[in-house]
Amino acid sequence: MSSPDREPFDLTAYDPETLAVRAGIERSQFGEHGEAMFLTSSFVFNSAAEAAARFSGAQPGNVYARFTNPTVTMMQDRLAALEGAEACVATSSGMSAILSMVMALLKSGDHIIASRSIFGSTQQLFNNVFAKFGVETTLVDATDIAAYRDAVRLNTKLFFIETPSNPLTEVIDIQAVADTAHEAGALLAVDNCFCTPALQKPLELGADIIIHSATKYLDGQGRVLGGAVCGRKAEMEEVWKFLRTAGPTLSAFNAWVILKGLETLSIRMEAQSAKALELARWLEVQPWVERVFYPGLESHPQHKVAMRQQKTGGAVVAFEVKGGRDEAWKLIDSTRMLSITANLGDTKTTITHPATTTHGRISQEARDASGIRDNLIRLAIGLESVADMQRDLSRWLTA
Repeated sequence: MSSPDREPFDLTAYDPETLAVRAGIERSQFGEHGEAMFLTSSFVFNSAAEAAARFSGAQPGNVYARFTNPTVTMMQDRLAALEGAEACVATSSGMSAILSMVMALLKSGDHIIASRSIFGSTQQLFNNVFAKFGVETTLVDATDIAAYRDAVRLNTKLFFIETPSNPLTEVIDIQAVADTAHEAGALLAVDNCFCTPALQKPLELGADIIIHSATKYLDGQGRVLGGAVCGRKAEMEEVWKFLRTAGPTLSAFNAWVILKGLETLSIRMEAQSAKALELARWLEVQPWVERVFYPGLESHPQHKVAMRQQKTGGAVVAFEVKGGRDEAWKLIDSTRMLSITANLGDTKTTITHPATTTHGRISQEARDASGIRDNLIRLAIGLESVADMQRDLSRWLTA
């Protein structure tokens, strides 16, 4: 942030809560206090020479909204500041962020090692799309560090993990996987969607790249789609070049909405995490619940790792109801307040059946390998009363 009469905004001198509302602001000639929304497809130049200089990159400035827009730039700068990254490239969705990263940094003949518990659409992207272009992926058990090491090949260029995972909230030791990746001469990308920089800083733990579905907690109210790739300037420059050509661009309006969402990110994540922990503890003692998955619980297999690298357990709780798919569906259908939808990160609590929604397109074999059973239900906790959530989840007993 700059002004003719004041010194530039020093991002290194402020806490994350301040960066969430102050970082990235660039005011126009009108001196607006709120971030401006630039709804334009192109930008006007003062001369043909200036246009040529902008297009060639010799002169900084906005050219065309497919790859330059002031509102998008503000959102990118703010998220980069929160993650402690040198740069950020915003994209149209979380999946397009992964697509842009791989297309920019890998080539035919390269190899990816990914945790088996990655999101269903990410598995589809790796196994069915990238494979067509000669980029092969090996899936390994998420928490088995030796498995990552054993999967390394001479052509391994990227390790990809999400932690906590969706939907079983498996927590991966980021530093351990980063060390393994770097020993192999590869990069480590971490999907930080579940925690966000409010709860977890993967770059500080050794990761090279951070992936976000900004659709989730970064927006926080289920309003728009968006994605982002954060990391070093060198890699982000390559991602930006891909975006400039291919165009999986974040719109100015969506960037503005996400900018406003970032202002309350820390407050929301802490409140939703506290409610998630309370609800998870309640679920653990219900006679109709077989098992609860939540990193904040002492019963979680990776609880110690989670508490070492996360600020809280996060806001996603998964549990297995006693029975099978019929019982899971009955419970979901009996709710009245909870939103039956596959999205997460909203201020409204959502409930979904992963085996037939988020992971419904992968094979039964792949679901079994990932531990996604037919009786599994995922909750993404919002800001409602925990008591009301409990009552809603209990309706099926008398339905």
